[in-house]
Amino acid sequence: MDNVFHDLLEILLSERENINRIWFAGNNLTPPLFSYQVNFARLELVISGEYVNQIEDPDQGIVDIKVLAGDALYIAPNCWNKPDWNTDCSVLSLLFGRRQLGFSLVDKRKGEAGFLDVRKHSIQTRTGHAIDHILEALNALASESRKSPMDEYLLFALMSYSQSMIADPAHTAKKRSEDLYQGICIYIQEHFHCAITRSSIATRFNISPNHLSRMFRHQGHMTLADYISWVRIDRAKFMLKKYPFRLNEVATRCGFQDVNYFFRVFKNKTGHTPSEYRSMS
Repeated sequence: MDNVFHDLLEILLSERENINRIWFAGNNLTPPLFSYQVNFARLELVISGEYVNQIEDPDQGIVDIKVLAGDALYIAPNCWNKPDWNTDCSVLSLLFGRRQLGFSLVDKRKGEAGFLDVRKHSIQTRTGHAIDHILEALNALASESRKSPMDEYLLFALMSYSQSMIADPAHTAKKRSEDLYQGICIYIQEHFHCAITRSSIATRFNISPNHLSRMFRHQGHMTLADYISWVRIDRAKFMLKKYPFRLNEVATRCGFQDVNYFFRVFKNKTGHTPSEYRSMS
């Protein structure tokens, strides 16, 4: 699987002298419901077709955009985008988690309910390397009015460094098991607002539910259920401080279908009710 992403990046780096257009997502306005918003950076590269999204433009507010083949969409940490997924498109996504680098390739066909093909892979990252500084520069550039030509230089550097990491010859079978665990963590962080369960996650990664639970017991510091709750409560804390959402909307946006259950879990994890937490300085 890693060869697929390595070769895709090789093609993008060698056959394209430049990126046609680079979009940057913002985070000053309230995002629409079901937007993708996580606390790590993401880069989305359109291989073919039209990738329709809503993002925040600093001058025009929330806008609909068409990210075309040869274009890129960069979403800095805690910024958001909302894909439409109702067009023919093929999109390569790079997800820069704190301890893992995720790769996702999605093929979609207009009018079809599901995706034609979804491939995912992840590797553990190393801190204190050039990729940290490249991301830091891109995140700073995202808030500046003038981005070109620095944005293109930085994106090519980011893609090249990501390719070099996936080509690391020290990638062993033991690491591949760790990579699966890290990939599942990324998936949960991406889809915390959805109705994800042990069974749905196991099906998505083609493993048994029992194997999934064992993986979190052996490699994680908490159970799968506790990890999902931790991610959701962490995002709820962010939303309570950032946006004027009603509490039931915070619950819904964080994947809690029962607002009373959300209150109980939040109080248990933080020692405060959502209202108390919001009022704290």
